[in-house]
Amino acid sequence: MDILLTVLLIIVSIALIAVVLLQSGKSAGLSGAISGGAEQLFGKQKARGMDLILHRITVVLSVLFFVLTIAIAYL
Repeated sequence: MDILLTVLLIIVSIALIAVVLLQSGKSAGLSGAISGGAEQLFGKQKARGMDLILHRITVVLSVLFFVLTIAIAYL
């Protein structure tokens, strides 16, 4: 049981790292500071759906990560 939970924790950890790296940043450095006002005024619709899906996957994986970590510590 302990080995199974540890393997699941490793898989979830790698998936969580990958999903976080796939997300776009909130600003793109200096160009984000310059165009940030325009994006707030006109809205940024380019990749909104994919960002929302990646955000939800990140939340699910992070909750699963903590549950697995607590389960391994308990056992």
